[in-house]
Amino acid sequence: MTAEPTERFSNRVDDYVRYRPGYPPALLAWLRQAEGVTPDRVVADIGAGTGISTRMWLEAGHPVVGVEPNAAMREAAREWLRAFPGLRWVAAPAEATTLADASVDLVSAAQAFHWFDTDKVRGEWARILRPGGLAVVYWNSRVLEGSAFLEGYERLLRDFGTDYESVAERYQDDETMRRWFGAGFHGMASFPNRQRVDFDGLRGRLLSSSYAPRPGHPRFEPMLAALRELFDASATDGCVDFDYRTRVFAGALH
Repeated sequence: MTAEPTERFSNRVDDYVRYRPGYPPALLAWLRQAEGVTPDRVVADIGAGTGISTRMWLEAGHPVVGVEPNAAMREAAREWLRAFPGLRWVAAPAEATTLADASVDLVSAAQAFHWFDTDKVRGEWARILRPGGLAVVYWNSRVLEGSAFLEGYERLLRDFGTDYESVAERYQDDETMRRWFGAGFHGMASFPNRQRVDFDGLRGRLLSSSYAPRPGHPRFEPMLAALRELFDASATDGCVDFDYRTRVFAGALH
C-alpha cells in the first residue's frame, strides 16, 4: 500500500534534514533580478518539510510562515531553525493553509509540489496572496545520466526501490507549469546544482527517499551492499557528485 503523501517521510526525518540538497544561490538571484523580489516580502513556504527551502528564505532576510502538515518534519524544522526570529509555523496542508486572505506577498512551493492537488492549491494560494503577489514553484530534479555514478545510482533505485517507478521524478514538465499559471505566468529558469557527498552522505541521501526500503526489509541489506560497491567504483577523493537541475517557475495567480 502506498503511504499518504503527508506521512511518507515521517520515519526519514533525520536523514532528510541532514542529507537532502539545498538550492543554488542563482535561484534567489534570478528572483531578485527577474521578479524584483526584495527581502521585505512575506513568504508562505508551503509543504516546507524539514525547512530546507524555509532556511533559504530566512537567510535572505524574509519573514516566513512555514506551512507543513507532517508533525515530525515540522518539529524537526522548528528545532533546526529556532535561531531565526522571523519564522512562524502552521500545521496545515497546502490546499487549506488556514492563512488569512491577502496575508502574504509570495507563496513558495519547493520539492513537495508534485504531491499537492494542483487544482485546489491554485485557488487557495490566490486567496492568501496580496494584490501583486507572486507564486514561486521550484525543485531539484536529479540528473539521471552523464556519469557512471549517476547512471549506477538510477539502476540501484530501480532494482531495490519499493515503489520507485510510481513516485520518482514526478515533477511537472515546463508546459504543464505554464498551463497551471495560465495568464499569470511570468517566466522560468533552470540552474545546475551539485551535492558532493562521502559514503555516509550517500547512504543518508538514499535513506531519505520514501521509496528506499527500511531496516528489516529483505531488500535493505542487499541495497546497501550495492550502494557500497557503486561508491567504491565511482568515488574520487572519497566523494561522489550528485548533480541536479534546479527548475523554477514564477507568476501571478489571478
